[in-house]
Amino acid sequence: MASPNIINLTDSNFDDKVVKSTLPVLVDFWAPWCGPCVQLSPVIDEIANERVGKAIVAKVNVDESQALAARFRVNSIPALLFFKGGKPVQQLVGRQPKADILSKLDALA
Repeated sequence: MASPNIINLTDSNFDDKVVKSTLPVLVDFWAPWCGPCVQLSPVIDEIANERVGKAIVAKVNVDESQALAARFRVNSIPALLFFKGGKPVQQLVGRQPKADILSKLDALA
């Protein structure tokens, strides 16, 4: 069960939720068939719950939003993109430790 604090992004809501956000944004590019993505999902949920009001946490299903994956040149998943001021400023690829993800996200605050 995904956290209610995670925004599911699509081609149609991406700019409103990410580009126009005044908070830092963590976007998880994933797919349901990707084992490491599924393993990372509970960590992303925890981060979403812990950073309410401090950051936005969102997910992009690359199967459903291929244009977004292409727009940000996501070739491998899971891919975590960090946005500040509407622009991607950092990226992590593969399953990452929670501490590493939080370190990058908190540095954008």
